[in-house]
Amino acid sequence: MAHGEFMALGAYTVYLSSSLTEKFAPNFGPYYFVAAIVFAFVICAFVGAFVEWLMIRHLYHRPLDTLLATWGLSLIMQQSYRSIFGAREVTPTLPEWLMGSYTLKEGLDIPINGVFVLGLSIIVTIVLMIFMFRSSFGLRLRATVQNRKMSGAVGINTGKVDRLAFALGCGIAGIAGAAFTTIGSTGPDSGSRYIVDAFLVVVSGGTASLLGCLASAFGIAQAQSVLEFFLDGTKGKVATLLVIVIALMIRPQGLFPSKVRGH
Repeated sequence: MAHGEFMALGAYTVYLSSSLTEKFAPNFGPYYFVAAIVFAFVICAFVGAFVEWLMIRHLYHRPLDTLLATWGLSLIMQQSYRSIFGAREVTPTLPEWLMGSYTLKEGLDIPINGVFVLGLSIIVTIVLMIFMFRSSFGLRLRATVQNRKMSGAVGINTGKVDRLAFALGCGIAGIAGAAFTTIGSTGPDSGSRYIVDAFLVVVSGGTASLLGCLASAFGIAQAQSVLEFFLDGTKGKVATLLVIVIALMIRPQGLFPSKVRGH
């Protein structure tokens, strides 16, 4: 429930990077944004690992308590942002190469920042899939998700896997927050705007299914865009939610549930 606040942390990291670059290294202005995305990942991953060690590891077998604890964490992080950066929304100074749009033909302009976010999303997705399915840690992570006791019995340090997985998720949230600074401003409660959509993506895609989350994220985003084009914003979101509810009634395990062998 605090995942959105890690997105906000990534966005504030970009804002701080922008401010420091303008003050101390203005010549680095055209290049700082790429470095800021890396900083956002590292900082959010580090904070996520600390939160997992301090709080989450004690609550893995208590899902309701985990939800309440992370909701409380989100409120703490929001107030921290408000105390440090103020209640007003802030916007980093974007480099020139992120401004403007591509004009394919008259009346059809594609914003460069949108293309950048799309490209970054594709890169992160490919790297994550390679990491999950082609690395030794990805193998240990998938084994732990499917059968924790058996994974521990064969020598996998499941506690370490949990911490690194939590840190990885928070780091990716930081990248998302950094990318969203190209689209909108950042405030203390900016992360709460995305937590519901993120929750719907995981539920409809199927927990422990990366492919399902990718498919549901694309489907939900397209459904919202199409429905909100023909309806107003609120009706479009309600219609999207109804589609998700119907889909879950048909497939309550999600679009791509993880397969478990029977005995």
